[in-house]
Amino acid sequence: MSRLPPLDLQDLTPEQKRVADEIQGGPRGGLRGPFEAWLRSPGLADHAQRLGAYCRFGTELPPDVVELAILLTGKHWKAQFEFWAHARLARTAGLPADAIEAIRTGATPQLEREDLAAAYDTITEYFRTNRLSAATYKRALDTFGERGLVDLIGIAGYYGLVSMTLNIFEVPVPPGETEPLQ
Repeated sequence: MSRLPPLDLQDLTPEQKRVADEIQGGPRGGLRGPFEAWLRSPGLADHAQRLGAYCRFGTELPPDVVELAILLTGKHWKAQFEFWAHARLARTAGLPADAIEAIRTGATPQLEREDLAAAYDTITEYFRTNRLSAATYKRALDTFGERGLVDLIGIAGYYGLVSMTLNIFEVPVPPGETEPLQ
């Protein structure tokens, strides 16, 4: 159960309502995940949801690379809702089920495409060391270019905020679903 009571959508301030309407009318279609928590600070909610829309839908990175970055971030932060939600989206984006399961259990996935392997190595090395070696940086830059690498890191950073929000406010997976992370 979430630490925050559900918002009564009839009692939102005009600013909260504007942001909620924008989220609900966009590609996400609802106020799941961190959005109810963020609506308590509508200015943050507005900026964060716009950044999230770019990170998820606006980069030039392939959707499976985006979802891989999100899963790795959710796993790093042990964000149950995040991993649960994006495991489904990652499968839809074409990330192999065995790679998703490997990430879930902490194993190294077998990723045949260079962009997926480079994204995995970049994000996991950074989470492990809080730095990126010259070799991994060069590989990521060669694979994604400057813009793509900035976007990849932006995705991990944004979903770090999402994961922290979900964890701190104890946003649960939906009723009847099992938490995916041990």
